[in-house]
Amino acid sequence: MSQSLDRALTLVSQLATGPKTLDELSGVIGVHKSTTLRLLRTLESHRFVQRDGVHHYRLGTALFDLANLALEERDVRRAAEPALRDLNARLGHTVHLASYEDGEVIYIDKYESRHQMRMYSRIGRRAPLHCTAVAKILLADLPAPALQKIMATMEFPRLTANTITGPAAYLAELDRVRTNGYAVDNAEHEDFIHCIGAPIKGSRGEVLAAVSMSVPKVLLDFDGLLSHLPDLLATAEAASLECGYVPR
Repeated sequence: MSQSLDRALTLVSQLATGPKTLDELSGVIGVHKSTTLRLLRTLESHRFVQRDGVHHYRLGTALFDLANLALEERDVRRAAEPALRDLNARLGHTVHLASYEDGEVIYIDKYESRHQMRMYSRIGRRAPLHCTAVAKILLADLPAPALQKIMATMEFPRLTANTITGPAAYLAELDRVRTNGYAVDNAEHEDFIHCIGAPIKGSRGEVLAAVSMSVPKVLLDFDGLLSHLPDLLATAEAASLECGYVPR
């Protein structure tokens, strides 16, 4: 083990609890102040530490930059897998993971139903924007300019008797999604299937992906599906924590 590296990391760990003086930091690592000062100057040159006034030191901006990069590099599909797999194993229904990419909502993972009746979907397939729970979750989180751009070209074909068929009704639906924290597809995409969806969030509270659970109506009516909403929301929260989300 490198003694100097160990001491430097110990200094960084101590500064994570708040600003410290040179004397305090020297006492923590048990060396003369001159040795501590050399370590601090090296850390300061790489922005891991910064001086706070004349006598104190605090964490530098490099640590926050690295933390954000590390979180952004995490694969949401891999991070969410344990929570989604557990939901599928416990309830037996189809679970999807979807993300927003350049104006489209794409299914990026799927856990098949364990029931005999299954729905047709596949990884890589696009989800209709106007009538799926995952799309509602993802579009509800978009900045207003981005949402307006999508709405300008968005079509609303009627796929079932419950399909939303116009922009005003759709924007009202997105408002409900933001207020409730979840979305529904009440037989809007396919008339024999309904679905609930929830957001998976990242370190800044942004929506990284959407998780949904889809169930044929013959297996579970809409009220029965909504009774599983706490399970879905708990799954989304567990996946969000794995993606770096910190509840506030």
